[in-house]
Order: sequence, then structure tokens, then C-alpha cells
Amino acid sequence: MKTFIQKTITLFFFSFLCLTIHAQPSDKAIVGSIKGKVIDKKLQQPIPYATVVINDGANKIISGGITTENGDFLITDIPKGNYTLKVQFIGYATYSEPIEISKKNRNLNVGTVTLEEEAESLDDVTIVAERTTIEQKIDRKVINVGKDLTTTGGTAAEIMNNIPSINVDQDGNIALRGNQNVRILVDGKPTNMTPTQLLRQIPSTSIKKIELITNPSAKYNPEGMSGIINIVLHKNSNIGFNGNINIGVNFDQNARFNNSIDLNYRSGKVNLYGNYGANITKNLNAGFVLREDQNYLTDFSFLDNNKSHLFKVGIDYYINDRNTMSIYTNQNLFDGLTQGITDITFLNNDQNDLLQDLVSDGDNLGSTYNFDYKHDFKKEGHNIELEVDYNVFESDSDDDFRFVGGDGSFTNYNDLIDNARENTTINLDYVNPLSEKAKLELGYEARLRRTNNDYQSTLFPDSEYSYDRDIHSIYATYGKNFEKWSYQVGARLENYEVEAVFDGEKIFEDEIFTIYPSAYVTYKAGEKNTYQLSYSRRVDRPGLNQVNPIREWSTPRIISIGNPSLDPQFTNSIEANYTRRLKGGSITGGVFYRLINDEINQTLIENPDVEEGQILTFSNFDDNSAYGIEISSNYRVTKWWSFNTSFDLYGQTQRGIVEGISKEVDAVIYSFRMNNSLKATKNLTFQVFGFYRGDQEGVQFNTKPFYFINTGARYNFLEGKGTASINFNDIFNTMRFRFSSDSPFPQSGRFQGETQTVYLGLSYRFGSGKNRKVSRKRRDNNEKSGGGIL
Repeated sequence: MKTFIQKTITLFFFSFLCLTIHAQPSDKAIVGSIKGKVIDKKLQQPIPYATVVINDGANKIISGGITTENGDFLITDIPKGNYTLKVQFIGYATYSEPIEISKKNRNLNVGTVTLEEEAESLDDVTIVAERTTIEQKIDRKVINVGKDLTTTGGTAAEIMNNIPSINVDQDGNIALRGNQNVRILVDGKPTNMTPTQLLRQIPSTSIKKIELITNPSAKYNPEGMSGIINIVLHKNSNIGFNGNINIGVNFDQNARFNNSIDLNYRSGKVNLYGNYGANITKNLNAGFVLREDQNYLTDFSFLDNNKSHLFKVGIDYYINDRNTMSIYTNQNLFDGLTQGITDITFLNNDQNDLLQDLVSDGDNLGSTYNFDYKHDFKKEGHNIELEVDYNVFESDSDDDFRFVGGDGSFTNYNDLIDNARENTTINLDYVNPLSEKAKLELGYEARLRRTNNDYQSTLFPDSEYSYDRDIHSIYATYGKNFEKWSYQVGARLENYEVEAVFDGEKIFEDEIFTIYPSAYVTYKAGEKNTYQLSYSRRVDRPGLNQVNPIREWSTPRIISIGNPSLDPQFTNSIEANYTRRLKGGSITGGVFYRLINDEINQTLIENPDVEEGQILTFSNFDDNSAYGIEISSNYRVTKWWSFNTSFDLYGQTQRGIVEGISKEVDAVIYSFRMNNSLKATKNLTFQVFGFYRGDQEGVQFNTKPFYFINTGARYNFLEGKGTASINFNDIFNTMRFRFSSDSPFPQSGRFQGETQTVYLGLSYRFGSGKNRKVSRKRRDNNEKSGGGIL
């Protein structure tokens, strides 16, 4: 298989090189050129990187380019004929002028072109939308977050429950379309942090938009059965020195501080940026589980005291009109202390009552180093890009377990766990617009992961576990547009190798070669109606926590460990979407159906080594299916009232074996969201957000319905540069997770964190200069990272 992959990759790059050479423009029929200079009409200063386009009578692009640092432009290789010269730049009105290339007038000099600002030009620094909007694109749903009052001062985890199709449970586990097998990216990049920790460390004020890629094309990494959630952070690339400061406090029983500062300096060919964000939080999570057959109650109380500091420093260097280089680094420092009490009370026999006291002291450092180089050929949209991303994550935890009461069989002990992970990702992407209506994309990706876990204990045997995997893939997609129809087809070839070693013994290895096809068809019936049908094949490979045989956590009755022999699960997904544009907004509806092979699910089994004990682990269940319906809309009712609303319903047939017994359920879950924005005055806005989720039946657990309502207010001052915010979340204190189960034992329980919170915050934006962003593709996002906190 390795030989086949090597030959395939060699053939791919040979074809790739031939295409690149063949794509260079011919020297035939070159008869003229045009040059000039572009300046700001008001400031009388040059405008670098403005777009200059030459169109023919059918509005087809003949040639084009961008202005230099001094505002100059020169376009050559223009065949004779009559054309329209267009000059465009963000925030300015488009300039156009008829030109003619002939034998007598081959080399034109149009002189100085002045651009005038549009009436609604960009602000001095990055604009944040007043309200959240939802946009349906060809392969994704884009939620522009806006200044949602009920999430101001929170984290990405808190903002997720406001997003259609997404649910977050009491432990911070995130699900897309009712499924937790989802891939989380930040600015199109994977990280080595767990999704739960990642979402709790990104300030909500740093988020620009969230992209839901539910049926990704072959161009994208196929991991994540239910799709991709891409969190896009703000980037400021304005001319001059600019910045943004956010400070705030969120409190219930304990206080949570959430602060950030973004700084940027742009001059000429260089753009420098630096960001810092801090989360200092105390948060109490409490709950209980009742074992009904044994009549004993387990109370849980966990107080987290966490400090997180995130830094980002980067530079964009615009070498010339066709070459751009970017380098940045992220540094994430985390220090966490958890104090947990697990109290087991036997209602009929208090002599066996047992209390476990846990003190967990842990810290970690996550570092990312990214290099990107992009070359644009002469033809518009024709480019090649190389990106190398290196990510390292190191963490250690010191866990002390103390026991009081019981029958004396529980012994105090201490656990020390050290984790080290390295990710290296290399991407080479090539885009060639073969014509005005057709586009070809080719690419290669290598993902190399190295993981090592060292476990030491005063009670249990010491152990060491390593998990390494290499993934090499190539892809090709081809798309074409017609007057009303468009389509895109593609395929990704991927070779996957994995090896797991536990205490020096190889316990698992595998090599899999897979093809992942994808296809899209879109029909635009008019300006208001769009229809889309798509298909893709995806995979969910077991995560480290799912395969790690080292205990993740433990209580007197339940331990959590992974299953090293888990197989990947594959899914074939088909979905259809419809978008209707209205005068005051839009409405989007969609349906999907998935066939899932060897589905991975969490399972609770009996622990033979502990009386009445249970093991929480993972297993491959039988083949399953899933379906869903989604409806979302945004609408401005009046000048002072607008709203976003969504309804989603997901069904899944789950089949599995629990304690040797085959079980099947038809699980259905539905939820409804509505976000109202009420503008009282020019500077004062109120907001009300409501959420309801219905009950759900699973193979082992049945979850109860719940709802919550959040409110907020915002006031702008200092001509909009300053903002004061206050919000009151979960005003009825109803955001609780409740469940019941019949297997392996009859039990029920409830958990709740500090959800009834009040937030006070201030933000201030400063700086000046026009926005002149560099166009840089994001991996898995089409817009590369360039700012924000992470």
C-alpha cells in the first residue's frame, strides 16, 4: 500500500507541474498595455493594493492586477479592442472608464485615478455587526455572530447554544445535528486542545463568525462524521496603528473575568499584529445520581478555578503584487485547580456511607507555529499556496484522592499524568480557473501526529502509552457554473496508518486506504430562490480520549477509560437545502440523511473488580442511520425590531449491545431558538434570547427536556467607539441536565452549573486608517487565520 501511495503522489505532482507550466499565458496576440496611478480623492494619498480590472463588452475579465505600494499599476498583454477599465477598493466607490487598444494607441497612460469613499464606508477599525445574521453558501452555513448581548463577556462554549444546529451539554461536549462526532477548527486550523477546553478558553468577543460545514467537499479533511464547526476570529489589518480592548466580569456564586486586547500596525508591505486574552474563572458544577435498585444517592460537587492566557503574534509580508508570506505563533498557557467532592449516601444503611475528596492541580502549554506562502499567477484566481503548521501541546496533572467512611476497602492515593502531543500539517493547494465558468482545484496534505502519555500512581501500576498516526492524502475538485445551474464534483484519496503502544507492547496497529467522493448541485431559480443537493463520504477516527487505556477520571463507583481497539466509523451523507430571500431577511430550510458504519458510542458496563462499580468507555456499535430537518430565518420586522429564529429535529436509529443484551431505540431530539433585538434609541439596544430542547431517548440514557431565557442591554458612547454591556442569563434558573437509565442499572440524575449569571462589560476601539486586507486563503475555511486571540 505504501508503494501505491508513493507512486500515486509522484504521479499527482508530475501532473500538477505539467498543469502549472501549461497554465502560463501565451505570448501571442499581445498588442498593448495600460498604466496609471490610484489615489484617495480626499487625502490625496496613494492607495496600495487596489484592484484594477479590464473587462470586455460582455463584462468578461480580460486582464487585471493590483496597485503597488505607491499606488501605481501597469497591465500588459492586452489584445486590441474596446474595453472598460475598472478600479475597486473596499470602502470606495468603483471607478470605471472606457478605453481602446489599437495599433495607433497601443500603450495607454490614464494618469491619476481618484477614488472617493462611499457614503457607508468602513469604520476606522474592524466593524462588528449589530446583530447576528445567517447566510447559506454553497458548502456551508455562515453565522455572523454580531454583538449578541446575551453572549457578550462569555466564551465560545456559551455562544454555541445560540447557534442553529449546535447543542452543548452540561460537560461542555458539543454536538452538531445531534451528533458529537464533529471536528472543531479555529480559523480553519485544528488544535491539540480538547474541544471542551478550547471552547471554554476563547472569549466570545474575539469571534467574528461561525461556519457550519455539514457536508464538506473532497477538498476538506474528511474527519468529523457530522461535519465541521469552524470558528473564525476577528482580524484587524487596517493602515496605521489600531486596537480593541474588552474588559468584563461575569458572576453567579463565583466571579469570572474575561478580558482581551488586539493590537495591529500596518504600513506599506508589512502588517504586524499581536493579541492577548485572559480568562480567570471560578465555576461550580453540582449534581446527583440515584441508584434506584440499591437505594443509594451519589452527590457530586466540583469547583473549577482556572486561569487561561492566550497570546498571538504574527506578521504578513506583501513581497510584491503576486507573492505574499505570513508567519504567526499562538501560545496558550493554562493553569487549572479542581476541588471535587463525591458523597455516596446509602439511604437504608448509613454505615457504608463514603466520601471521596479530589484535588486536581493541572497546567498545560499549547503552542502553534504557522508559515504560509502564496503565489498568484497573472490570470485572475490562478494561484498556488504552501502552508506548514506545527502544533505542540504539553500538560501535566497531579490528582489527590482522599476517602472518608465506607468499609475500609478504599485507600488514599495520588495520580501523576503527563501528556505530550505533536501535530505537523503540510498543505499544498493549487487553484486554476480554466475558464470564466469552470475551476479546477488540486492539493496534497500530510498530517503527522505523535502522542505520549505517562501515568504514575501510588496505588495503581505505572504505565506509558503512545499513539502515533500518519495521514497522507491528495484531492481534486472540478466545478462549473451555468446561467442558473452550477455543480462541483471531487474525490479525496487518503492513506491512514496508526500504531498504539502500551507499556512497551504494541497493542494496536492498522493501515486503511479510503476514497472520499463528494458532489454538489445548485440551482438558482431567480434572485430570491436557491436550491441545493449535495453528497459526501466522511470518517470519524477514534480520538485520544476514546482509545487511551489510562484512566481519565475516577469516582468510588465509576471509572472512565478508553478502548484501544476502536475502529473508525464511516458515514455517507446526502442533504438538500432551500434558501428564500425576503425583503427584510431570509429563510433557509434543509433535510439530510446519513448512513453510519460501525458507529462509535459511549457505553457503561459493569466493573468486575469493584462491587456495584461501572466502567464508562467506548465501543463500536452496529450500523446506524440518522436524519434531520432544519429551518432557520432572520428578519427585520420594523426599524427597531429584528429577530433570528431556528428549529431543528434530528432522528437516529441506535443499535448496540449493552451488558450482552442487544438493544435498539429510535431516538428523536428537537430544539427551538429565537433571538430578538430591540433598538430603543440610536445608542441603546435590548435583546431577548430563548432556547428549548426536547427530551431524547438513547441506547442507555434518556435525557429530559429543558429551556432557558437570556436577556441583555447595550449602550454605545464616544461616537460608537465605546460600548457598555449588561446581561442576565438563565433568568429562571432552568438550564439543567436531567437523565434516567435502565441499564446496566436503574438510575436517574441531574447536573447544573452556574448558569444564572450577570455580566458587566466595557469595550473600546481606537486607531485610524482605511481597511486594506490581504487576501489569504484559510485551510478548511478559505480565509486564513490572521488575528484574534487564538
